[in-house]
Amino acid sequence: MNDIFTGTVIRLSIICMVFIVILLLPVSATAHRLRPAIVTITFHPELTYDATLVVNAEAILAGIGPQHADTDDSPNTADYAALRELPPAELLTRIDSFGAILLNGVGISIDGQRSSPDIVDIEVPGIGNTALQRLTTIRLAGVYPADAQQFTWSYSATFGASAVRVARSAEETMQSAFLNPGQSSEPFLIGEPLKPLTTWQIAADYIAIGFTHIVPKGLDHILFVLGIFLLSTAWRPLLYQITAFTIAHTITLGMSLYGLLSLPTDIVEPLIAASIVYVGIENILTPQLKPWRVFVVFGFGLLHGLGFAGVLSEIGLPQDEFLNALISFNIGVECGQLTVIAAAYLAVGYWFGKQSWYRARVVIPGSAAIALVGTYWAVTRIVA
Repeated sequence: MNDIFTGTVIRLSIICMVFIVILLLPVSATAHRLRPAIVTITFHPELTYDATLVVNAEAILAGIGPQHADTDDSPNTADYAALRELPPAELLTRIDSFGAILLNGVGISIDGQRSSPDIVDIEVPGIGNTALQRLTTIRLAGVYPADAQQFTWSYSATFGASAVRVARSAEETMQSAFLNPGQSSEPFLIGEPLKPLTTWQIAADYIAIGFTHIVPKGLDHILFVLGIFLLSTAWRPLLYQITAFTIAHTITLGMSLYGLLSLPTDIVEPLIAASIVYVGIENILTPQLKPWRVFVVFGFGLLHGLGFAGVLSEIGLPQDEFLNALISFNIGVECGQLTVIAAAYLAVGYWFGKQSWYRARVVIPGSAAIALVGTYWAVTRIVA
């Protein structure tokens, strides 16, 4: 009974500390992480094509590229912040003056020859919450020859990653691909009906997307997993926690993408930050793994699943291979998590995990660092 009472007190104390950190600040939302450009290209029978790019124009204008996972990590973050506060008309003027450079970074090649589309429309949303990224829609239009056979897409390495979807106006089939910065797509056939990717190709693509969302891009998820690892290096409790986390984020990810559950980013992201702080502090206050830990991890896994849903909703899932892509993404995420744990185990767990000083010299300092970084993110990424 005393152990249950003590555990309850510890949990409530940790929760209070986490939310004091959060509630002392005017919480809004986080969106400093760079997202891939979402590109939709449609070929028409009239020998024309349209390309719609949904991009973070301010990041491109500020020269913040994929070498920075977060806009705050760039030395140009002040320029980005200033651009983020521009009214739509002023930002539109900046984009217009940047148009030639933008078009040069868009690689549309037809039968090996570079196509030169024109910018026909730019849609800039209102300022809104300046802590959120503002996604600008840029529409291009071009022509292709009657005997064109294939098309490839690439996006400048300085602009970042891209998720491209190719369609023909007379068909329902759409092909898609996720490309790393500077990477060119495999050829899409123009003269024949579009052929969807095979089940195995889709699985491979989405496993890669899920893995890279953790390693190296998912710093918040990496810290949470490291927090899980630190308290106990024993494989059985570690397996229980990772399994609970995986099941939980799979549930909410699936529900969100099926339209059964939806929470705004300004709620999900602060709670994900809180989960990192919580795990770090619990590791410090609790000398050994308690039964409630699996349920806590499960609960926070539900939140992280909603965070994953934001990524997949931007990239999109093929309707005819929805379940395959969803499962593959989760497999990629799981592989990323296991990679983080394996690296941590080889770095400290294997060598020092059974030492009497392991908790004092590794667990507590490491957990304190995790909690501090989580708090830092709460300040710099959650607060407008």
